[in-house]
Amino acid sequence: MLFLHGLGHFHPENIITNRFLADLDIGCSEEWIIERVGIRTRRTVLSLDYIASTKNSDPRAAKDASMYNHRQMGAFAARMALRRAGISPEDIGMVISGSSAPDYVSPAEASSIAMELGITVPCLDVNSACSTFGSQMRILASMKPKELPPFVLVVNPESLTQTVDYADRRAVPIFGDGSSAAVVSPTVKSAVYIDDCLLDSNPQGWNKVAIPRYDYFSQDGNAVQGFAIRKTTEGLRRLMATSKGRDIVKFVGHQANLGVLTTVCDRCGIEEENHWYNVDIFGNTGCSSAPAVLSQHWDSLHSGDSVAMVVVGSGLTWASLMIKVS
Repeated sequence: MLFLHGLGHFHPENIITNRFLADLDIGCSEEWIIERVGIRTRRTVLSLDYIASTKNSDPRAAKDASMYNHRQMGAFAARMALRRAGISPEDIGMVISGSSAPDYVSPAEASSIAMELGITVPCLDVNSACSTFGSQMRILASMKPKELPPFVLVVNPESLTQTVDYADRRAVPIFGDGSSAAVVSPTVKSAVYIDDCLLDSNPQGWNKVAIPRYDYFSQDGNAVQGFAIRKTTEGLRRLMATSKGRDIVKFVGHQANLGVLTTVCDRCGIEEENHWYNVDIFGNTGCSSAPAVLSQHWDSLHSGDSVAMVVVGSGLTWASLMIKVS
């Protein structure tokens, strides 16, 4: 069991609207975007002028054109999580980070985030693309409590708009940028805790979604959408079946496509008011997406609540978590 003491999130200020994308004149209308992914806006670390003038023709230049790096975005979300947890950076004994497209191949981004927060602790990255938060929780939950410090900071910064070819209408509607953070503990109790966590993968589909180094995001859209619907449905049904009599009050899925999430809710009997999401206004923010949704509802959690979180990612990987409030 892992205890959640605080969650945090951050999204950059620059807003990419569907009108902006339609004005790029690449063959995607506002209506086409809504029908395809259900996303109306998304945030970006890039300036809109840069996107409009270059269409990100050289993704290697995107880092220099960004207003925030992962170190900064991770620290923004971490400070919110720490504040909610009621602890200071000095109370953290380990930092774990993960990202679908990290700023650096080496060193671990956790090191740079710890530096930004002014703490010196063991740092490492755990990454399984968009399912990373589930992977991080599963690994921490599998460790003996005595092997971990009282408080671990888990941070997931994503700047996926840097990997988009803005001349490719298939890719432009999908991604937004953001970061999430969580303060977890294996020993210090809190009202919010992770009661169930399962991680799995199908390596035969490892190349269905990819971001090669120095290149653009690409995916087999039909295969990935079918995979996302199937595994999210299976994961949610598993959590519902093993919830020990407690109703599934809320559902949070990977925020990639509103239509996919709606289909899952229909198949599993999740009412609209019990579906928490932000993909319509923030887009797909990778591994930060689902924990950021939960963070945005942190103050709405009440005793007796159960939240089923199911995330999927490239690899192909998937994870399901039951989050409860005592």
